Amino acid sequence: MLSLLDPRHTVAPPGYTRWLIPPAALAVHLCIGQVYATSVYKTSLIAHFNTSQTAIGVIFSIAIGMLGLSAAIGGTWAERSGPRKTMFVSACFWAAGFLIGALGIATRQLWLLYLGYGVIGGIGLGIGYISPVSTLIKWFPDRPGLATGMAIMGFGGGAMLASPVSRQLLSLYDAGYNPANSRAVASGGALVGLFVTLGIAYFLIMMFGVFNVRVPPPGWRPAGFDPATVTAKPLVTSASVSAANAIRTRSFWLLWIVLFCNVTAGIGILEQASPMIQDFFRDGVSPISIAAAAGFVGVLSLFNMAGRFVWSSASDIIGRKPIYMLYLGLGMVLYALLAVVGHASTAFFVVLACAIISFYGGGFATLPAYLRDLFGTYQVGAIHGRVLTAWSAAGVAGPLIVNGVLDTQGKPGTLTASAYRPALFTMVAILAAGFIANLLVRPIPERFHEPGTGGARPIAPAERTDPVALRPESHPPAEVGPQGARLLISWLLVIALLGYGVVQTAITAAKLFAG
Repeated sequence: MLSLLDPRHTVAPPGYTRWLIPPAALAVHLCIGQVYATSVYKTSLIAHFNTSQTAIGVIFSIAIGMLGLSAAIGGTWAERSGPRKTMFVSACFWAAGFLIGALGIATRQLWLLYLGYGVIGGIGLGIGYISPVSTLIKWFPDRPGLATGMAIMGFGGGAMLASPVSRQLLSLYDAGYNPANSRAVASGGALVGLFVTLGIAYFLIMMFGVFNVRVPPPGWRPAGFDPATVTAKPLVTSASVSAANAIRTRSFWLLWIVLFCNVTAGIGILEQASPMIQDFFRDGVSPISIAAAAGFVGVLSLFNMAGRFVWSSASDIIGRKPIYMLYLGLGMVLYALLAVVGHASTAFFVVLACAIISFYGGGFATLPAYLRDLFGTYQVGAIHGRVLTAWSAAGVAGPLIVNGVLDTQGKPGTLTASAYRPALFTMVAILAAGFIANLLVRPIPERFHEPGTGGARPIAPAERTDPVALRPESHPPAEVGPQGARLLISWLLVIALLGYGVVQTAITAAKLFAG
């Protein structure tokens, strides 16, 4: 059975449609996106372990830190092993993280929760995040932004799915738990049941993606696609750059700075979203209720997810460098407006914040296509993994900046809009640094290109000797053909999962406008 994970058995057979690859990628990203839903049971974990918020919050920090490290370290292995093996390994680590975490909860051993969900689950996060990226780009050379946007959109949608599901599972396992109460505390038994259920369910969903994913045969291209139409665009290369050479280039580190700045600014808003909207409209007693603030967080989640697809797809038309000029340049204006006149009306505040978060999500989704333009498809997944260390750094820097500034302005629950202005103007300066870094990005010098490839992707040994890959008939046609039923079922599954999360989030978001 494990031999099915070998790269030589992952080459697409005749008649395989590339539109089966996005739902396979979405199946993985919808599962690992759960990491942003940990706040649902954070209060319950604090009560169960009788510890501090910081002690429980560290679990999330460990997971995000391991995401960046495992993506950077495991990126080259992921490229060599192929998408099926890496997605399978991700599923095993992610599910094991939940099961070991459940054991830690059952035995009240907090270190097991750190080890399970934080370290082991975090490795699954990083490997799972990068596993489908390179494959999607190879299947969609004509629309890489759209392809990666569809997959990484799933990571934003994962939290929207996990939040309502987690609340309902906790109420199922604990009759005294009220999912409508944000301060409700679930029992330890309910938390164990939640972690075990999520671990098993996520493993099964991710395995659906594992056995659907394929790589195109060498030389495959979509019907009617002319690579010259893509390489004629600014900054787009047909050459190949290895991950080892990529980190020696100036443009790699400029893009690292771009991602760091975009994420630092956006995550500062996300981390503080609920208290922020209450503080902005505080007049003695905040007119924004806790339920309405939760609705605001839901609205941001929707725009975070939508921005990943919409802006990344738009980058296929206007280019990667211009779209990042929009994220960072217009982002500076929006942050400045938020600081100066954001308190004028709730509607204006929400519009500004939603636009900012859509750029935050779009930055994540557009990055793989930007890397493909600069470095080619050879080891783009490994290069992507290395750049994602900027995410880990920004995940620490963004909240530290915002919380550090707010600590100097007064106590939580007493702050007003003016308290946020120093932090917001700091974010303007950070975005300005990212804007300049993006302007300085240049094509990769030829001395970093892989020798003897003629600008084409080198063929891996497994592909070169695989008779299936060498047969002309192995090139799959562009049409769906007899796989229509499989394609329909695949898309219905991911749309049902994602749609459930969107509907539940929209119901919560309605509270913001209902008062």
